[in-house]
Formats: sequence, C-alpha cells, structure tokens
Amino acid sequence: MSDPRLRNLKVKTGVVKRLFKEKISYEKEMEKERQKLNGMKQKGEDEYRVKKQEEVVQECLMMIPNCKIRLSNAWTDLKTTLDSEPGFSNTEEYREAKKVLDEVEPNLR
Repeated sequence: MSDPRLRNLKVKTGVVKRLFKEKISYEKEMEKERQKLNGMKQKGEDEYRVKKQEEVVQECLMMIPNCKIRLSNAWTDLKTTLDSEPGFSNTEEYREAKKVLDEVEPNLR
C-alpha cells in the first residue's frame, strides 16, 4: 500500500465504519433510556427523578441528528473518492470501501 491514495481510501472507509457504529450505539442508548423513563413513569417514581430521566432522553435525542449528519458527510466523501479512483477497483481497499458504502447507504435515510 505505497500509494497515498489507497491509504486515504482506507482512512475514509474507517471513518464511515466508525460513524455508523456510533450512530447505532446512540440509537440503542436512546431506546434503552426511553424504556427506563417509561418504566419510571409506570412505577410512579419521584417526579424529580422522572424529570432528570427525561433530560437524559433529550440529550440522547440531540446526539443522533449530529451523528447522522457526520455519517452522511463521510459517506458522501468516501463515495466521491471511490468514484474518482476507478483504477483501484481491483484492490482490497476499493472492495472494502464499496462494501461499507453499500452497507451504510440504507441507513442514511
């Protein structure tokens, strides 16, 4: 991997993978915190604790759009890079980048 363009492709692929995992993690955390909030409300817990849990859920909700934007931007950047380097289509880095693009694309909407 002496070509710096291949290294760049590998780095951008890694960024998309990491942001995709981050997005999934935030969505799971939000769902977990939302279930915890619903459980607290059903049990009739202290109003202060319920309000604090609502704040936690709101913080989780605020992180997801930011993460989606960063993922979308990184995906677009990787796609542009991949489209501009068709000569690398026989390399492992190109195939990995293509695989990641195809895996992440349905989750961008």
